[in-house]
Amino acid sequence: MIVAAALQAKNRAPAPGGDVRREGTESKLVVFADTDNMSLGGPIRTTGCLAGLVLLALAGGCTPFAELRAEASMKRGDTHLDADDLDAALTEFQHAVELNPKLALAHSKVGSVFRRRGDYKAAARAFAEAVKLNPFSFEDSFALAEMYHKLARFAEALRAYLHACEVDPGNFEARLNLGVCYHQAAELNNAVDCYTQALELDPDQPAAYTNLGAAYHAQGKYYEAIHAYNESLERDPQQPMVLVNLAITLMKQGRFPNARKALERAIEVDPELAVAYERSGYCHFRMGRYEEALKHYDWATTLNPKMPEPHAGLGVTRMAMHLREPQNLELRRMAVEHWHRSLELKPDQPRIRNLVKKYQLPLADSTAILMDMP
Repeated sequence: MIVAAALQAKNRAPAPGGDVRREGTESKLVVFADTDNMSLGGPIRTTGCLAGLVLLALAGGCTPFAELRAEASMKRGDTHLDADDLDAALTEFQHAVELNPKLALAHSKVGSVFRRRGDYKAAARAFAEAVKLNPFSFEDSFALAEMYHKLARFAEALRAYLHACEVDPGNFEARLNLGVCYHQAAELNNAVDCYTQALELDPDQPAAYTNLGAAYHAQGKYYEAIHAYNESLERDPQQPMVLVNLAITLMKQGRFPNARKALERAIEVDPELAVAYERSGYCHFRMGRYEEALKHYDWATTLNPKMPEPHAGLGVTRMAMHLREPQNLELRRMAVEHWHRSLELKPDQPRIRNLVKKYQLPLADSTAILMDMP
């Protein structure tokens, strides 16, 4: 499990009233006078002046007047944003982009609104344009990486996070998220390196230790994983899922009593955490405590009826009890029924499908059991 603890989005757009980044070439207004037709003391005739003015404005890009109008749109957009009127804010920011396409902050604001609306594709396009115009903005670079990450565009997210880390090498969150991105791309060595670097920047962050533990577990480095989980729990003991992760790693080492204790602590912290009961059921099963296993699996199904694993565990436990009492066909029937239920919730379980085929009662036996029921 990857705790994906620092995988949460934040609005990093500059605050309203901050410095406005302005790019573009200034255009000088020049008026051409028709000196051949000028009369002393008379008005200056400007034949052809307007055409010359327009051509110069086009050649220079955004006019100062357009820049001022863009800044005014930005201020109005910030006002709407403060009032949570996203539609009005977006209209003003997009108008600012139309007036001054080279205004990086306007593109950034458009991206921020789209991010708040949950339109991550549009947000990514806007932040990409902002970074293109101002590649030294950490906020825009990091926001772009987050959008790609949310869209599961890992290659682009990696490039964007790497760029953000180059812009601000001392930023903990960028380094941590880069590690998460490597982790999800199954580049575990790079993930471990990034988590370690993040902890060098801020050694008091439990999330980085948790992710480091998950990466070590995936590499089969169980002692290193246990150490990392314990470091995380020292900084924040109230982390039930980290306790579940710790128990899973201990089970990989066959240390079921220790795993059971970790799961008991997880349940104390969160009495409604279904996965903790399910894993506890497995611990009791492996320790031969079938009645306790059934009880914990049942609690898991009550807390999360759509979770397939406890149904599979109930089936395995009841089948183990049947193998101890071969004459008790009801246990066998109940086991197979639990497996059916598990497969209904999650069809892609080849092992459970094989167990159903192996242990399903012949039709004649099933009918006999039904006839014996009142």
